[in-house]
Amino acid sequence: MNTSTEDRINRGFHEAKGTIKEAVGTITNDRRLKAEGRVEKNVGKVQQQIGHAKEAFEQLKGTFAAITKDEYAS
Repeated sequence: MNTSTEDRINRGFHEAKGTIKEAVGTITNDRRLKAEGRVEKNVGKVQQQIGHAKEAFEQLKGTFAAITKDEYAS
C-alpha cells in the first residue's frame, strides 16, 4: 500500500473518530470530549494535507526524472 493511500485511510479514521467524539461530547454535555473530537477531526485534515503534499512531491519527482532522462539521452 502506498503512502498516499495510508494517509487517506488515516484521515478518514481520524475524522470519523473526531465526529463521534464531538457528537458524544455534545449529547453528554462533556466539553472536554467535544474538544477532543474537534482536535481529532483537525488531525484528519492535517493528514489529508500531508497526503496531498506527498502526491505532489511524487509527481514533481517523476517530472524531474523524465526531464533529466531526456537531457542525458540527447
